[in-house]
Amino acid sequence: MTLPGPLTPDPHEAPAIRWGILGPGGIAHTFAEAVAVGTASQVVAVGSRNADRARGFADEFGIERAYGSYEELVTDDGVDAVYVASPHSEHRDHALLALEAGKPVLVEKAFTRSAAEARQVLDAATERGLLAAEAMWSRYLPHYDVVKQAVDGGLLGEIVVVFADHGQKLYPDGPARLSQPELAGGALLDLGVYPISFSDMLFGGFASVSGTGTLTELGVDEATSIVVTGEAGAQGLLSCTMNAATPCSAVVAGTDARLEIDGRFYAPNVVRLVSRDGAVLDTYDGALPDNLRGFSYEAAEFARCLVAGSTETTSMPHAATLRVMEAMDEVRRQTGVTYPGE
Repeated sequence: MTLPGPLTPDPHEAPAIRWGILGPGGIAHTFAEAVAVGTASQVVAVGSRNADRARGFADEFGIERAYGSYEELVTDDGVDAVYVASPHSEHRDHALLALEAGKPVLVEKAFTRSAAEARQVLDAATERGLLAAEAMWSRYLPHYDVVKQAVDGGLLGEIVVVFADHGQKLYPDGPARLSQPELAGGALLDLGVYPISFSDMLFGGFASVSGTGTLTELGVDEATSIVVTGEAGAQGLLSCTMNAATPCSAVVAGTDARLEIDGRFYAPNVVRLVSRDGAVLDTYDGALPDNLRGFSYEAAEFARCLVAGSTETTSMPHAATLRVMEAMDEVRRQTGVTYPGE
């Protein structure tokens, strides 16, 4: 048995569009570099509530225009699409702000705080005929495409179980937003979204979702364990924590063979096809060349879909975003995590 090759197009070959970045935080730096290095597009504007912060970001990346308000950014006629990189708690309002100004949006994961908020954004985009997509960067990557092709093609036989974990030591000494309920903090929306979305890609939705978690004194989840069941009966055993560095590995096990992805399974990585007796049958190396970044793929697919007139991306369609948000809603319900203002 051999693994299929990725069908993911070269991001450099995608059409060029003009990006505006809403919220110049850490994730926005990653996106801006990926656009500059790995696509034909440009970031032409950045908006922040702090004009100096916007100007500093613009100077760092050679961006033409820096705005001291989000309203100025989304009404810039020279911006084709807006990348929303603000905290989770603000995603809905900032996405709606851009959509109401007629701008397509690529919204950083987790897409919103809840499925209800996600529906508001997606409904607004659909009503206006605008492209809206979740920037779950992993699902746009070549090694995820290899995994999905292998599973869909029956290479592993019947899928029995998926294991995936994501733990980073980010609390209590990491970003302050992770500890704050008002900013939709906690491990689930930041880290748990990766194993949940990975399982959703393979299962196409969940028949059941259960979760248990350890909460901080402020009421956000420090660590959460999740069990999901696919419609065909396969199980996903998933975990996340923001208080320890875990292997961040993934295994997709079927009746005939399994796939293994080592640490940072959600990033460009090696995929191994392993037989039932443990022999490595084939390997795909998903490492990227110097002229690409992981976020280049989501930016490029968004650009292709925008030019083609699509209202959703292929790798992260609206239905997938809603399924993932609904699963996280259920986990939060069972673990007792609520956010102010929901």
